[in-house]
Amino acid sequence: MINIDELKFDEKGLIPAIVVDAVSKRVLTLAYMNRESLEISMEKELTCFWSRSRQQLWLKGETSGNVQHIVSITADCDRDALVVMVEPEGPACHLGTFSCFEYPVYESEERREFSYEGLMELIRGRKTDPKEGSYTTYLFDKGMDKILKKIGEESTEVIIAAKDQDKKETIYEVADLAYHVMVMMIEAGISLEDIHRELASRHVIDHKVKQEKMTE
Repeated sequence: MINIDELKFDEKGLIPAIVVDAVSKRVLTLAYMNRESLEISMEKELTCFWSRSRQQLWLKGETSGNVQHIVSITADCDRDALVVMVEPEGPACHLGTFSCFEYPVYESEERREFSYEGLMELIRGRKTDPKEGSYTTYLFDKGMDKILKKIGEESTEVIIAAKDQDKKETIYEVADLAYHVMVMMIEAGISLEDIHRELASRHVIDHKVKQEKMTE
């Protein structure tokens, strides 16, 4: 853990802060901090920036309610830039969008970025805007019973592949299972953020279980 005195602020006393959603890992915004706003951010665990246009401190969400709860702050190797991981409440952009970075300039067809959030959005789209011939739309049309039946079948396939110690087949079947679970989540109104929060709340469970076994 480095000291704030080791950071290199520019000639105006500022350091760029790249704000990233701790769950989705999406870049939310690029803002600037001075020493005071950084200290406030660390003290309150809420992002506080220096507004270059207004020349004043700016506590994100102070008027809009769209606060950003800080998970961590990390400096780069030169100590002159920060990455701020946050759990946001509401949109990051003043235009009302989730992120300030919503305007694609270029995307490689061969190296298109994959994300679970993107897959969830695609699946959700097949429910809200059905597409003829889509397997995902078919599952939503059939309803929860069909979706759960497929989850049961895919779970069995995972068990068989893992039991046979077939790594390639196990990976394939786990991917199938994950996809069908995500379909179920959309149908049930469950988000990736819901699962993230639940898992985060259990981060000490393994330690507790080990302690219990040691006392048996």
